[in-house]
Parts: sequence; structure tokens; C-alpha cells
Amino acid sequence: MRTQRYWLVVVMALSCEVTLAQMTPQNRHLVVNGKAGDATVVQLNGRTYVDLEALVRVANGSLSFQNTKVSIQLPNGEANASATPPNQEPPAAPDGLTRNFMVASIETLAQMREWASTLASVIQHGYGITESWAADYREKAASSLRQASASATTNADHNAVQLLTNEFQNVEMWSNELVEAKKKMDTAKYSTSADALRNEPLSQKIINCGRFLGTMLGSATFSDDPSCH
Repeated sequence: MRTQRYWLVVVMALSCEVTLAQMTPQNRHLVVNGKAGDATVVQLNGRTYVDLEALVRVANGSLSFQNTKVSIQLPNGEANASATPPNQEPPAAPDGLTRNFMVASIETLAQMREWASTLASVIQHGYGITESWAADYREKAASSLRQASASATTNADHNAVQLLTNEFQNVEMWSNELVEAKKKMDTAKYSTSADALRNEPLSQKIINCGRFLGTMLGSATFSDDPSCH
């Protein structure tokens, strides 16, 4: 699940009755105000959950976080559809992020969230995990990061790529540590509390950086934050 699909890493706190099969993400074709794109969805207990970041990306909207507040801005359908010619990148401000880069970066954040949150859920519920299983999620995130890097054109874009890369490296380190802990049968402590895994320093660092990156991308202006270093 490309969870909430905008970059922090949210540790899924599912009940023990939920099986791994029930939370398997599926790729679906999503249409928002006439705009179409692919999105990851999860069906759970008769309900369908759509990745929020994917929804915003398909609609060419914006997403930002401030404390417990989540702000979403969506264009007014046809009124905004003709504002920018198809496939034409609007000019960016000198310190601004380009639209194509922001879209690619939101996808990268979503891939990293899916990687981290699914791994966390598997560890918390005591399911088996292998290096090859984790490596599949890693490669999806790495491929998305390469696409975001290739779409960078301005200085702001390139600076943001470095922060995305830092986040990727932290998620990779965290993933490797959990896989190794599973090998050593040292993951029981994570099943005793829903917050045990989330509250670890590296997990908190990933979560904080992800939130910051989501807000930064939503603002279309580059900024920096210690949590991403």
C-alpha cells in the first residue's frame, strides 16, 4: 500500500484479525474530475482505501500537513484543465519546484511509504519476511527515485532530490535492520506495543522527514529541514 501516498512513513496498526492477504495493495485506474491515472488501493473489511497522495497527483492538486491538519487543494475540473496546455511544463519560480518533478517526487514518497509501512505491519504481526521480499519494495522505490532525479531541471529540484535520496537511504537502513532482526528472532518486542516500532529513533527520523517533504512538495518551493539529514 503506498500508504496515504505522500511520504512519511506511517506504521500501520492493524488488528491481529487482519490477514496479510487482506491488506495486499492493488493498482487501479483512478479518474478524478476527468483526469485519469494509476493509484494504489487497499480493500479492508468491505471498505476501499485510496492512497491520498495518488489522488492528489491524479487530480493535479496539492497536499500539505501542519501538525494534525491535512490540507488538500484540487483544481476545479474543466475550469483548470485548460489553464496549462497538455504535456507542457509551466514555468517555475527561481526557487520553485517544477510540476513534473513534484509529481515524480510524490510518487517516490509513496513508494517509500509503501515499503516501510508494509514491512512494519509484517514485523508487528509476526509474519515471515525475507531479504528478497524487502528487496522488491526497495527496487520499486529506487526506480521511482531515479525517475524523480531524471525529471529535476532547476536548482530547487536538484536540492530536493538530495533530501529524497537521504530519506531513501534511511528507509533502506531501517529495512535492513528489521530484516536482520527477523533473522535473529529478535522482533517479539515489536508485537507487544503498536508504538514500539514507530517510536524508535530511526523510525521517527523517517516519519518526520517524510512529513516535511510532503509539505515542501505541496508548497512548490524548496526548503530544508534537519530531519532529512
